[in-house]
Formats: sequence, C-alpha cells, structure tokens
Amino acid sequence: MTIPPSAPRPAAAPLVVRTIAVDSADLPLLDLLPQQDPVSWLRRGEGLVGWGVAARLETSGPTRFSDAVKWWSETVARADVEDHVGEPGTGLVCFGAFAFADEPGDSVLVVPQVVVGRRGDRTWLTTVSVEAPALVATPAPQPPVGLVFSDGARNGEEWMSVVAEAVDRITRGELEKVVLARDLIAATDEPVDVRWPLRRLAEHYEMCWTFHVDGLFGATPEMLVRRERGLVTSRVLAGTIRRTGDDERDLALAATLARSSKDLEEHEYAVRSVADALEPHCSSMNVPEAPFVLHLPNVMHLATDVNGVVHDVATSLQLAESLHPSAAVGGTPTPAATRLITEIEGMPRDRYAGPVGWMDASGDGEWGIALRSAMVTEGGVRLFAGCGIVASSDPEAELAESQAKFVPVRDALGAD
Repeated sequence: MTIPPSAPRPAAAPLVVRTIAVDSADLPLLDLLPQQDPVSWLRRGEGLVGWGVAARLETSGPTRFSDAVKWWSETVARADVEDHVGEPGTGLVCFGAFAFADEPGDSVLVVPQVVVGRRGDRTWLTTVSVEAPALVATPAPQPPVGLVFSDGARNGEEWMSVVAEAVDRITRGELEKVVLARDLIAATDEPVDVRWPLRRLAEHYEMCWTFHVDGLFGATPEMLVRRERGLVTSRVLAGTIRRTGDDERDLALAATLARSSKDLEEHEYAVRSVADALEPHCSSMNVPEAPFVLHLPNVMHLATDVNGVVHDVATSLQLAESLHPSAAVGGTPTPAATRLITEIEGMPRDRYAGPVGWMDASGDGEWGIALRSAMVTEGGVRLFAGCGIVASSDPEAELAESQAKFVPVRDALGAD
C-alpha cells in the first residue's frame, strides 16, 4: 500500500541519538553551518543550529498540526536516546515551519543529523545516527549575485486600495481587525546561500529570534509560545512605529505609540486572543494590564508577555496550534478576519506568519511567528510584511509601516 506524502510517518528505522557537552563557546553557532540543509533558531548568540536530515515529515491542510504531533510522538517512541546534558533542546529535537492557512502551503518537520546548542555557558552536540563531526567554522557565505527587487502580488497603490477596502468592511461592523500582508520579490542571478542573510540578521537583530527551516528564514520579534518545564510564555506584538535614528525623537515616538488609541486597540485584540487560547491549558495566568514598548533597530512595537502554568500534557506544538492564528497575524474575530484575508489580500502567504521553531522529545520547545521573514525560491527570495488594520487605519501610514517591516530582510540580502 502506498502511503500519501502528507500522512504522518515515523522515521523508517529507530534513530540513535547522542548528546554530549562540548567546549566551543568561543565559536559563533552560525559559523558552524554548512550550505547544505542548515537549520537555526538563535537569539543573542544562544539557541540551536543543525544540519543534515535524519527524518522529515511534509504535511498540509487542516490536519497539518495533528499530523506533525502524531509523527513526532511515534518518532520519539522509536528513538534510542543517550543525553548527557539534560537541557531543553538536548536529546532528540525537531525543527518545524507551518503554513499560515489550511490551503495553500506545505508544512514541514525535520530532524537534523547534527544539532549544536548553547545556553549560557553550556554548549552541546547532538548526533542522530551519524558520527560526531569536528566543530569548526565553515567557509564564509557569499552575498547574493545580481540582486534586484520588484513588487510582488500588488504594488503600493494597489495594496493601499486593499487596506481601504478592509477599513470600510471594519467600519460596517463585519469585523474589528484584520492583518493584511504584502510581498516583495528579490531576484538573483544565482541561488541564494541562506547563511548570508542569517548571519546579518543575527548580528543586527540580536533581540529577535533568527531562524531558518527548509527555505523559510527571518528574524522574528514575536514568540508565539515557549513551553519549558511546565511554564508557558507568549510574547504579543501589535502596534508599530518606525524609528528615525535620532534617540530623542525616538523616545518621543515611543511615548506617542504608548498613547496611540489605534495601536492600543490593535494590541488589545491580539493580547485577548492569546490569553483566550492559552487559558484552557493553564492553571494560572499572568496577563499584564498595559503593554511595554519594545525597541528594535528599525521599528518599535507595543509588546506584552503573557505567562502561565501548564496543567495538561499539551506539547509546545499543540499550544502553538491552539494560538494560531492569533489576532496579531489574523485579526478579530478570527474566522471573519481569515475569510477577508482570503478574499482581498491577493496572494498566498505560504509559511509567512505561521509557527516556526523547534521541539524536543518532552514536548518543550519554542515556536515563533514567521515575521520579518522570507522564502528562498528557485529564482531568488520572496519577502513578506504585514500590518494590523482597524477602523482608524490610514492606508498611506500602513504602506509606510509595511515598507519598514521589509527592511530587516531586505538589508540582510545586500552586500556589505
């Protein structure tokens, strides 16, 4: 019998997993990555990188999360694990990237053959059914060749018309908020070595999570969910203002953002959607009454960290499924917002704004929202940016915000 490609399947043979402590604290993790099959999840020099493919699942449609959970559970059950470190992210680990919508878009879980992790002063090496490699820096990647940017599915004027249509629908009472995205195409003469933008993103946006899984890369400021030893955290970002580069002016803008009724309204919807999704899984929760302003190199966001204590056996990926899509990337109410996105956005999001991250055998892990992100394509790279639209949104201001959100990846692709 032939098993459809989307069906959850464990690895063909039990995986032999070994994790040991190593002494390579002076070597940046991204410098270890080869060009073939790299994965990464890093913040401030800590996290996980890996390469090679020991096992892989591709799935799609409305069962993509449950397919992945089942496949991972079966793969874990068949693994022979020897873990001498015992940190979150040691032992058997998978990396994943999930499509935003049920259709279109493929989702993937991959178990690398080699994973190197770092937390604080501890560095470890995990091998999966392969010999331990020497941990040495690989040759530096080269910048993209012949880089040319062009409009994606819609140009700026067309996208502002879509924003205006959304504002009209919100004003008529069909919904409260919708997040609309647009894309930008970067054509290149030769295939892009994803390690080039990854290194630059990690350098310039160290407070974000720099990720790459199966062609999807970026530096997200938004942690959809972290589950670690019974504690769960979700960082909500909604409400954005562009920085000027002048410290005094930016402080004034931060104060303006913190008082903006439009941005506070957008933020409240996002926090409420996260708290409502996590509440069934938590015995206690802490939801701050007011957001703080998160300062990034190019923009500032209203941010709230929602925390809780998990009382059930939901894995980090199952928690991510319950949270996706939050109001920060979909809208409010979610069903009406996602319908409107399908109707008027005019492009497939694929894995943009979907969960991306990692999970270990215990179900602990970190899943971010694939923002400030792009997909490597056959002819270059496809960049994405999105904005939350509410009744008071101005199309020109939203266009400017989307352009600011392209900046991290756009700059990362360029030469020094």
